[in-house]
Amino acid sequence: MLNIEIISCLNDNYSYLLHDKDTNVVAIIDPSDFDQCNQIIKKRYNKLDYILNTHHHLDHVGGNQKLKEKYKSKILGSEIDKDRIPGIDINLKEKQNFKIGKASFEVIFIPGHTKGHIAFYFKDEKIVFTGDTLFSLGCGRIFEGTYEQMFNSLNKLKNLPDETKIYCGHEYTKKNLEFCLKYDFNNESLKKKVNWIKSNTDSNLPTIPISLEEEKKTNIFLRCNEPSIKNALNLNSASEQEIFSKLRDLKDSF
Repeated sequence: MLNIEIISCLNDNYSYLLHDKDTNVVAIIDPSDFDQCNQIIKKRYNKLDYILNTHHHLDHVGGNQKLKEKYKSKILGSEIDKDRIPGIDINLKEKQNFKIGKASFEVIFIPGHTKGHIAFYFKDEKIVFTGDTLFSLGCGRIFEGTYEQMFNSLNKLKNLPDETKIYCGHEYTKKNLEFCLKYDFNNESLKKKVNWIKSNTDSNLPTIPISLEEEKKTNIFLRCNEPSIKNALNLNSASEQEIFSKLRDLKDSF
């Protein structure tokens, strides 16, 4: 059985501490900050077997080197980022499988935010760690990739089973909600989330994990085929990818 603990880091980052209870194997995903992550690791397990990075940005790999030095951990990341992820030991490829104890994950290649961005999909546990590609009610900025790549990456994640729980890299949900409501204002499922999101954020509680089924009902970037959204943008004849590109541009300046 895989236990997951959310670690809040920096201003709004999330790192995730994974523990396979059957084998006592411990891993962390995207350790943003050594001190904050180490405090929890030391208290809970005093060991760390693996460090998993979704991409190379400093706010996701900042704790890599010190954690590796302290716990002799192995660092895993995309083969595309082998020269950009500090201390990387194991280069991962698309659809490659790897085990954290008895829990196995599949690598999903999801470029757009960065060229080498990957997600970790634990099929049996019905969870996916999406880094800065798919957020609750949002998606990542496009820094190194293209709109087409990000659109296709989101569709890859969208095609996972509905019950899949999404663990993303940041707590952006409240701001994302405001954007979604502006252009998807008739969405009743979205309106129902307002009080819950406000309550959680006001109490400094995470708004994740969230199911993919819920995201498909409320995340505007997964709803680019909806006529009401096309109408709100005055782009009724546009393709889904064109709608996505327009929404991403609007979100960048929101």
